[in-house]
Amino acid sequence: MSEFSTILATSLASITPLDRAAMEQARQRQQQLTKPAGSLGRLEEIAIRIAGMQQTPVPRINHKAVIVMAGDHGVTREGVSAYPAAVTPQMVLNFLQGGAAINALARQANVQMIIVDVGVAAELSHPGLLSRKVAYGTANMAQGPAMTPEQMMQALLVGIETAHATIAQGADLLAIGEMGIGNTTAASAIAAALLQLPVSELTGYGTGIDEEQRQHKVRVIEQALAVNQPDPLNPLEVLRCVGGLEIAGLVGVLIGAVEHRVPVVIDGFISTAAALVASTLHPTIREYLFAGHASVERGHRLILERLELRPLLQLDMRLGEGTGAVLAMQIVEAAVCTHSEMATFAEAGVSDRPEHA
Repeated sequence: MSEFSTILATSLASITPLDRAAMEQARQRQQQLTKPAGSLGRLEEIAIRIAGMQQTPVPRINHKAVIVMAGDHGVTREGVSAYPAAVTPQMVLNFLQGGAAINALARQANVQMIIVDVGVAAELSHPGLLSRKVAYGTANMAQGPAMTPEQMMQALLVGIETAHATIAQGADLLAIGEMGIGNTTAASAIAAALLQLPVSELTGYGTGIDEEQRQHKVRVIEQALAVNQPDPLNPLEVLRCVGGLEIAGLVGVLIGAVEHRVPVVIDGFISTAAALVASTLHPTIREYLFAGHASVERGHRLILERLELRPLLQLDMRLGEGTGAVLAMQIVEAAVCTHSEMATFAEAGVSDRPEHA
């Protein structure tokens, strides 16, 4: 346990703010490009932020990757999902065979996929799977803590190490996604605890439950919070008590990426709940995040507001898997390309707007 804690503490201590000097130089470059000032809108803001991450006024994106963490949830025994827990390993195999929405979108966007089994409640074997199983799913959080302290720290470490390895292979823009039946229940519980808002405001329809089932889901989450009583000022305690192994893995990915100054596009509700935990642990992490899209899950908007992140896309999606994040990666890449590849007025021989005395 102490070894895991030391690694986590070292990673968190390595996180540093954006380079403001590089951002100012990038801002000045934007003023010199062959376009009216501000005419590329949020693309300019994105490029300037990435300049601050990469510590250069002319950043580049060379290799995109999405890390998808998979894990099961003991709380599914409470009937909170429209799908059985068996769907988690089935969908992971679908990812590995290239047949899911995330595969199609990743192929289209030229994004490398890393599929990680951090807590699937089944034996999985495939040459394309990164097997880092900490446990066969979490315990039922409605009856007690979802994870032991050691399990949570191991899952965090899986995420940190996966981010480090992916970056070492050349990735300079990451996205995160997940697979785990029951994980909208865990995300709602995390959000309710950390935002200190009523569970009903943060709990949606997940994989397609009806209103009666949603009310049952709300009661189960309220029971989990009452049983565990996690301290809202301690994000790791909240994660351990009512989170998931794949969510803990995603928190680790965020920490590991930001430690190396690599931007991350977060996906929907579950990924954003992981971002809330990570940003509560270390507020600077938020500076390195882009919100890929606005999920129709009702709690997603509330977490994004707390994180002060504006979604890049509004497509009424709620699939997870990293789908919205991978779509939005192309916008981030486009922002960097326009910033880095456009000519300045001087380079192009184009007359700039004259300055007024």
